[in-house]
Amino acid sequence: MYIGLISDTHCLFDEPLKRFLEPVDEIWHAGDFGNIETADAIAAFKPLKGVYGNCDGQDVRKVHPYIQLVEVAGKKILMMHIGGYPGRYDYNALRLIEAHRPDIFVCGHSHILKVVNDRQRGMLVLNPGAAGKFGFHLVRTALRFRIEEGDIRDMEVGEWPK
Repeated sequence: MYIGLISDTHCLFDEPLKRFLEPVDEIWHAGDFGNIETADAIAAFKPLKGVYGNCDGQDVRKVHPYIQLVEVAGKKILMMHIGGYPGRYDYNALRLIEAHRPDIFVCGHSHILKVVNDRQRGMLVLNPGAAGKFGFHLVRTALRFRIEEGDIRDMEVGEWPK
């Protein structure tokens, strides 16, 4: 499966982002869509798995859960908005990580792109940074990658000026 991973769109789903995500099979959104219209636009473009973020209202929260726990090509994925990274996990994220033992932990919120191997927990941590224009980040970012036969392959970073 070819995955496009975005977060923190904050009401923006524009042409550069669509071009980057055009070849993927599915889009994962790690929260802060901004509004339900943005979530719906993404879902109309490609199949979508998403979670709500701290900036999302009840309209988004009614459609997208707090966490997603899915299995793709032999990998268990846990996705939530506020997560952190090795040594700095959010308390709620750490409880869920310990309970579910995912192979891949996906989060957003920080607006900082991170791809980190958590060797202690045997999982890959993915934060695609912020795909929107709202926030302190200087560059908009997204990820795309393949999950095939239990492996993650061909990871690419998309970058656009704010």
